[in-house]
Amino acid sequence: MTLSKIIALAVVLAAVAVTAFWFLTVPKVEPVAEFATPHTADLVNGKTMFDIGGCVSCHARGKDDRTHLGGGEPLKSPFGTFYPPNISSDPKDGIGAWTGAQFVTAMRDGTSPAGEHLYPAFPYTSYRRMTTGDLLDLFAYLKTLPPVQGRARNHDLPFPFDIRRLVGGWKLLFLDAEPFTPDSTKSAEWNRGAYLVNGPGHCAECHTARNALGGLLNGQRFAGGPDPEGKGWVPNITQKGIGSWTERDIADFLQSGMTPEFDSVGGGMAAVIRNTAQLNAADRQAMAVYIKSLPPIVGPVRPSKN
Repeated sequence: MTLSKIIALAVVLAAVAVTAFWFLTVPKVEPVAEFATPHTADLVNGKTMFDIGGCVSCHARGKDDRTHLGGGEPLKSPFGTFYPPNISSDPKDGIGAWTGAQFVTAMRDGTSPAGEHLYPAFPYTSYRRMTTGDLLDLFAYLKTLPPVQGRARNHDLPFPFDIRRLVGGWKLLFLDAEPFTPDSTKSAEWNRGAYLVNGPGHCAECHTARNALGGLLNGQRFAGGPDPEGKGWVPNITQKGIGSWTERDIADFLQSGMTPEFDSVGGGMAAVIRNTAQLNAADRQAMAVYIKSLPPIVGPVRPSKN
């Protein structure tokens, strides 16, 4: 084969690869027809999803006001700094003009109303486990909160992470979770806890180590690892890490932030506790039942302090 033919073949193969990548990474959108029937919102449930979902932790500009969802708080990561958007009810700068289908698409598929991939710093990898009803209840609740004007600044990401289309490739590799399916061999309480922990609570997003591309190492799910924001170490919450804790200890911790050893939680977990403290006692107990059932898993070795 002559050099010219080799070059021509290489060009053709490159074009095929680029075309295939382009089609495989088209942002997914939820079918609008599935939302044709009006949803009767349960605002109490919507608030529960709001609290367990931790919306305040990233989207509230004033941490003392859980309703001020103007976004903009920096979220640092190994890939750059993300600035969560305005998710208030403002129709121009927030999500006030979104439809239910657009909201579910963002939460489940990581696709914006503009048809762009959303970065997985937004934990849709866990939120996609939520039921459609819970997502629509959350959306309805968000729309009851006051509008906030102003948009967050653009993400500060180096090349090539600033190319959103590449997120489509990331999704092909790691966006594989399905809506939660109850385990018929377990109690209703256990299933409720499993749903809250794995879905809206997105606990695995911090308590699971990640690979070099930022995908969760599911074989070490909940076994702890480096803090995604680079601020320290997230503990192992399987029985390998907190095996001495009782269900009551875990439930109390989710309300007060106090460990059985009477230590007070700090760092990012303090913000989580401010959210789980808003839940009713039954939901905190359900989460405790599920967490206590997690089998012992050996996680990454925490670096020693010099």
